Amino acid sequence: MVGSSRTAPKVAVIMGGPSAEHAVSMSSGHECAAALRDEGFDVVELPAERDLAMRLNDVAPDVVFNALHGRWGEDGCVQGLLEWLQIPYTHSGVLASALAMDKQASKAAYRAAGLPVVESVIAPRDEVRARHVMAPPYVVKPNNEGSSVGVYIVHEAANAPPQLAQDMPDAVMVESYAPGRELTTTVMDDRALTVTDIVTDGWYDYSAKYEPGGSRHVVPADIPADIFDLCMDYALRAHRALGCRGVSRTDFRWDEARGTEGLILLETNTQPGMTPTSLSPEQARATGMSFGEMCRWMVEDASCLR
Repeated sequence: MVGSSRTAPKVAVIMGGPSAEHAVSMSSGHECAAALRDEGFDVVELPAERDLAMRLNDVAPDVVFNALHGRWGEDGCVQGLLEWLQIPYTHSGVLASALAMDKQASKAAYRAAGLPVVESVIAPRDEVRARHVMAPPYVVKPNNEGSSVGVYIVHEAANAPPQLAQDMPDAVMVESYAPGRELTTTVMDDRALTVTDIVTDGWYDYSAKYEPGGSRHVVPADIPADIFDLCMDYALRAHRALGCRGVSRTDFRWDEARGTEGLILLETNTQPGMTPTSLSPEQARATGMSFGEMCRWMVEDASCLR
């Protein structure tokens, strides 16, 4: 157990925040807090609001468990605050968080590490509305959101460009569509856990991720050994290329018709969903680690960094 005193170490679980993934973060935070209490920690749940720094000073935790998702909580902002306050925290640091959240920048890091990604450009929202900025099929998404928020798929037969919602950012990412199965691999520190095959009726969007019955997870994935091994290798290399620490999860698309050439790295999530049925805890469980043990490992891993 972390800490040198006989009292239970105090963990502040920060959750919520102002991003589009507020509800997902609240769910992750409550689940992690309950698991950490069961593991014997003194846990305080802190919804992330403008007075977060003041409240953290009042609580004076030994470690912060960062259960935030999306912008501000996952992109280096709250990590910078915690560095300033000199409080150990779970997941990746400032630079890795910012780099992973910027999809175009992270692709540059992947390419430098020899990892396979699709072509993409950053284009003005109004230009994307007005014309095809690349030949269909392609995908349009914010460059710095997660959980498939604001994703548009433009199919090969599309006659017109996508009519993006007004709340999309002024500049968006447009990337070539990668067909195939949705695979994902979690890394804990320097170890890839396993591969999950995510089965859905359509695109693995926000609803498929978080609504009951939206997707089915096959873990470990029933895929050829060479594809399985490549996912494990690529996820670990992506984790290292971005400078991640703690837990990350890397997502892939695999076009079966192209064999190993059809495996494409999509993105790395430095703060994957953390409910007992989320992908990363599910993968940890497949390797023999309970949800509570995983949460404990993350706290103890964070505390060792100071």
